[in-house]
This record gives sequence, C-alpha cells and structure tokens, in this order.
Amino acid sequence: MSKPVHVVGGGLAGSEAAWQLAERGHEVVIHEMRPVRGTAAHRTAKLGELVCSNTFKSTEPSNAHGLLKAEMRTLGSLILACADEARVPGGSALTVDREIFSQGVHDRIHAHPRITVSRDEVTDLPEVGIVATGPLTSDAFAERIRTRLGVESLAFYDAIAPVVSFESIDQDIAFRQSRWGKETMEGASEEGAYLNCPFTRDEYQAFIDALTTADQFTAHEFDAVPYFEGCMPVEEMARRGRESLRFGPMKPIGLRDPRNDTKPWAVAQLRMEDRAGRMWNLVGFQTRLRIPEQARVFRMIPGLADAEFLRFGSIHRNSYVNAPAALSPHLSLRDAATTLFAGQITGVEGYTESSATGLLAGINLSRLLRGEEPVVPPPTTMMGALYRYLREADPKHFQPMNANFGLLDDLEGVPAKVLKDKTKKRELFAERGLAHMTAWRDEHALAAETLA
Repeated sequence: MSKPVHVVGGGLAGSEAAWQLAERGHEVVIHEMRPVRGTAAHRTAKLGELVCSNTFKSTEPSNAHGLLKAEMRTLGSLILACADEARVPGGSALTVDREIFSQGVHDRIHAHPRITVSRDEVTDLPEVGIVATGPLTSDAFAERIRTRLGVESLAFYDAIAPVVSFESIDQDIAFRQSRWGKETMEGASEEGAYLNCPFTRDEYQAFIDALTTADQFTAHEFDAVPYFEGCMPVEEMARRGRESLRFGPMKPIGLRDPRNDTKPWAVAQLRMEDRAGRMWNLVGFQTRLRIPEQARVFRMIPGLADAEFLRFGSIHRNSYVNAPAALSPHLSLRDAATTLFAGQITGVEGYTESSATGLLAGINLSRLLRGEEPVVPPPTTMMGALYRYLREADPKHFQPMNANFGLLDDLEGVPAKVLKDKTKKRELFAERGLAHMTAWRDEHALAAETLA
C-alpha cells in the first residue's frame, strides 16, 4: 500500500489540491493548524474559510478572471463547484455567502473516503506533498521554507474591507444598481446587486479630507509596506491624489441615480456578503485605519451615517515565495519534484488564482507519483500564462500577480482593426484560451476519475 500524500494547509489551494489527488485515487492527509494554532485573520476552524472579500470576481469569459474560471471548470474544480452552490447576487461577479461556501468545502473534504484531515501545525516540508499554507504561513514553517530554499521569502500586507448591517443603511439615500445594469446570476433581483451611496462634489471632497488625515495603525513593521496594488488600503489610494478614488473604487461610471436620473460625482458601492442579504461589504474600502476612525470616517459616506459595522477593516501579513528564483516550472522545489507549492504562497494573488494553482498542483503530483512528467498549460491559456509569469518574472522585482490578459501570448492572424476593439479582442483571447485548455486537458487525459 502506497504512503499517503500530505497537503499542508486547508485553504482554497490546499482543499482543491487534496480533492484533485483523492479523485485520482491517492490517499491524502490534509494538515490544517487551525484551531490548534490561529492566525491574524481567520475566525473559524473550517476548511476553505474566506478571510478577505467574498467574491471570486467576474464570471464573464471575456474577462481574465472569467476565463480562468472557465478553464478550471474543464478540469473539475472543487472550489468553483462549492462557490456555485453558495452564490449570492453580485452583478457579473461570482459572489458567495462565505459561511455556506466554507461549510461546503469543509463538508466535501471531510466526506471524501480518501482524505484524512489532521489538525496540527507542520514545521517541515513534506517529501511527497503540497505546501499550500497561504499568506498567513506560521512563523516556524515560514522560517523552514526560507532555510530550505536558500532565498528570502518576500512579504506584503493585505488589507480587509469593513462589513456593515443592511438594516443600518439608509435606503432613502443608497440605491440598488449594478454597473451598466449587468447581472449574470440567474434569478437575481432586477434591481441590481449593489447598493450605491452617491456623493456630491462637496461630500466627496470632505470625505477625502477626513480619510487622508485619519489616524491609522503605525506600528514599526508597517512603516514601509510593499502593498500589492490590488489590496491597496483606501486611505493610501486617496493620498495619491484627490481624484484617485473617483477614478478607482469610487468611480461613478455606469451608474445613474434612478430617483433623479443623474450621474453621481462619486459612488461608494456595497456588495452582498451573505445569501440572506444582512451583511454588506464596502467594495474597495480595505483599510488599516484604527477602529474608531473607521467608524467616524466611513459614516461620512452618504447613506451610512448610522452604519452598524459587523466587521471592521484590518491588516495582516501576507508571505510569498520568490517563485522565479526558487521554484521549478511546475512550482516544486528544484531539487525535489514531489514537493510542490500552491496558492498565494507561490506569488499569485486572488481566490481564483490560488485555487487554480492548487488544482494543477494536485494534478501534477498525481502524475509524478504515476511515473509521468508534470505538465503546464500553454501560455495562450490564463492558467498557463500565470505559471509562465511565476517562472519567468524578474526575481529581483518579483511581485504577486492577478489573472489579466496582459499575461497571454498575442493573438496571431487577427486583423489590426479587429484588435483595436478591446471587447472583441478579449472575446478572442477567451475563445482561444478555452479551446487550448480543452485540447491540452484531452491530450494529457487529465479528467479526474469519478468515484464509484
């Protein structure tokens, strides 16, 4: 009887990797240190807990994140199946009730006959396994990784947005609407998935003044924070210029107040956090302001004067490996092909991206254990393009990366006038990427075995 495969970390990447291995006939032990040892951001001991946003971003194939999801679905993603079951209205985004989602992942992993869940803190790299400890890797394990790799692990800080009670939002001010009226969830309300808090010019200017002068956590370790652009605290964005938020998360484009048919000067959007619609997330308002300051400043948002904060924003450390300097093309140790890495610790950023690396890590470790070579999708696919970035980025300036069309190979044989149409260009990228992913899957016979 073969020895079990060890997956370290029970987040999105670890859960996906364990599932892919088990579905391919391997006995798996998934190690999760919670609740034996907690983290700065997790609140429960469930596998697959979401600690930041509750959205997996766009579902549209002509969007980079939508294309990555479509590719993952062709490979039988557990995480996306659970997300679909926990979906709540969110415009064109795959937005989930985080409690239902994590419970779904938790239950499926525990119910699988080939998976054992072990609640312990691992402090050494597995010889045959996958490291998916995420951005909140324990200090002891992070130090072991640094020692083993011979290079310093990089770190940045990730900020979390506040959540407010629906009942505390002034419905006479906030209006329901999705940007451009887009909503891709079947059965979603025609009103629109987002609550929009409209600013006049004077209200916006006063808000910016308060936001940029508010007191924030200033511990020494935060003094020179190498923030990832996708998780930039709202107050840091505001300091880049008074109009930066109005052209960023507070942009009014695609929205009109239905009560007076006017375009607001700026808008703060809230997105549903749970299926019942009791909790709403301030989109793009990740922050490191002190809690009293969050309450004071964010209640200046029109419609939130009496906001009840169910969760305040916070900040925590994110650790990741310098993948191009230290890992192989399939994200393993360079001198140990069966010790793989997956998730945010590899230098991808985002729920879907993390899950995708867990999916491919599970597939490749299974192939290695069967005496086959690891495989990576072509760079015309979004998954393959992300892996190429992790392989070929400049190690001296390596930063985490989201899925985006800039990573893909150029389109060939398409007239220049067609490429000038950005929407059409993205549609062609998506059409090509999904076709190439399907062909690659079939070429390597990568469909997961179905349990009897």
